[in-house]
Amino acid sequence: MRYAFALILSIFITSLSAQEKQFPKDEDGKFIYYKVVDSQVLDKAILLERAKNFIQSANKKTMRLESSTDTSILAKGKMVIDKTILVAGHPSGEVNYNFVMEVRAGKYRYWLTDFEYIPYQRDRYGNFVATTNIGTPLEKPADRLNAGTWKDIQASTYVKVLKLGESFKKFIATDTKTAAPVKKESISTRKW
Repeated sequence: MRYAFALILSIFITSLSAQEKQFPKDEDGKFIYYKVVDSQVLDKAILLERAKNFIQSANKKTMRLESSTDTSILAKGKMVIDKTILVAGHPSGEVNYNFVMEVRAGKYRYWLTDFEYIPYQRDRYGNFVATTNIGTPLEKPADRLNAGTWKDIQASTYVKVLKLGESFKKFIATDTKTAAPVKKESISTRKW
């Protein structure tokens, strides 16, 4: 009886761990994160302006605007993937991606694709730096030796992309104006 219970429990745990969220693939076989959002309240120009503000102000260090038209925006970005062992963690690499947003009347869509992983290593000063400039596509299957690490990298990327997508939708939905710099008046001790 104990062995049967242990067998059923191990099968259940294995099936739960196999159901991790993963990226869907597009028609070219590349990983993609794709969302269509209904936005009847906002105009096309406002949506594009807020998307540019999101790229230029909120994610200034991680994204850069490549091109924009009257209906679309293309940006390139990177996110750092962390490797955590117990409590201590360090960056294991970075994932470069393309961010595209298109706007129509009453709705917009955005997607992240072309994920490329670049591993990090320590340099002689103890800093983590990229080992190469050439990235490995995230959808490329890994060999048996590195399969566990590669799945962890894919899962971590998926979680970070979900957070980025949610913050983008929240930024577009809220009316955040860039505040004008407050002019400080100098205090004069000569007039009183």
